[in-house]
Amino acid sequence: MSCHVVFTDSREYAESASINNRAPFKESTQVGGCCVTGSFPSSNMAWTKYQLFLAGLMLTTGSINTLSAKWADMFSAKGCHGNPEHSFSHPFVQAVGMFLGEFSCLAVFYILLFHDRRSPEPRMNVGQSFNPLLFFPPAMCDMTATSIMYVALNMTSASSFQMLRGAVIIFTGLLSVAFLGRRLAPSQWLGIFITILGLVVVGLADFVSGHRDDSHKLTDVITGDLLIIMAQIIVSVQMVLEEKFVYKHDVHPLRAVGTEGLFGFVVLSLLLIPMYFIHVGDFSDNPRQVLEDALDAFCQIGYKPLILLALLGNTVSIAFFNFAGISVTKEISATTRMVLDSLRTLVIWVVSLALGWEKFHGLQVLGFLVLLTGTALYNGLHRPLLARIPWCAARMNQDDEGSDAERERLLNEGRVPASEDT
Repeated sequence: MSCHVVFTDSREYAESASINNRAPFKESTQVGGCCVTGSFPSSNMAWTKYQLFLAGLMLTTGSINTLSAKWADMFSAKGCHGNPEHSFSHPFVQAVGMFLGEFSCLAVFYILLFHDRRSPEPRMNVGQSFNPLLFFPPAMCDMTATSIMYVALNMTSASSFQMLRGAVIIFTGLLSVAFLGRRLAPSQWLGIFITILGLVVVGLADFVSGHRDDSHKLTDVITGDLLIIMAQIIVSVQMVLEEKFVYKHDVHPLRAVGTEGLFGFVVLSLLLIPMYFIHVGDFSDNPRQVLEDALDAFCQIGYKPLILLALLGNTVSIAFFNFAGISVTKEISATTRMVLDSLRTLVIWVVSLALGWEKFHGLQVLGFLVLLTGTALYNGLHRPLLARIPWCAARMNQDDEGSDAERERLLNEGRVPASEDT
């Protein structure tokens, strides 16, 4: 799931800043396929226990989300009609479960809203009324990209899957320049270039490991990697759509995630019916060689209930991951969320090695470090260091003023009441 989260009500943050003698600031960053923009308090204070809990929750659930999906892919069980034991290869069923988890964020939103309304001083900003169909196009992009990525996860390792998802900043940056008229800073262009180098290194690591890995064929690994990168193009289109049409509306992030999850869950669940009859030959690993055999998935779950545990881990973790990520952005900063998302890649890689799912490859370490450097440059993590240099600090202040002006232009461009949107 990727989203564009916008916080425009700075009341809570201003009050917090006045209490702690901190000045609120605006920040925009790219977080694992989620562009987060808004006004947040500066994070020069020590973290509270609640903030530490949120950071740990985001890191843990984000790692479980990918690991549980890969765990499900590694099971084998008997299928329907006496079919012999075969691998659990049902990416579209897994995607339905993930959207169910996102849909649950809508329930969390209304629970929080109900609790807030019962308090003496309601503080929750529910935003303005909007047409829910506004989220349909980005939800379809999300559905397509997620399904492709789950197909790819069957073909490659969990760590490469997570690392290659960093390609989203390349396509998001290019599309935002082409369709939103955004001007990228030189450091962002450098970050994109370094990210491309990182993707080449990770791809090379997969190519080398493909000759020595019995769990995946070399052709499958290469195909899986290409599918992941192709999915990031669709994710970047989704993010540009959200920024162009949703950015101007003050929509609570949990409500946005839940609405897109609702559309994705309903549409993909209906698509499972025609997928049951579409033959795709050797491209599919299920016995009937159809695009998706949901009945076979349920039969395999019946024979091996541990598969259900893996699927529930994926569904529940995505709900908590979205909630924790949004809360980290509000309580700490969007940059902290980006750092935690990068650490998630490291956790997934280490756990995969510990469980014996993967073999150690030095090129993957190099690829991860290069990707981390590119992502950090794109998101401005170098700025605190440059701020200590007087000339660089003055230059950065000029860039910040330009970014604020550009943000206002995007907000005001075509601003209309949400109820009038189609």
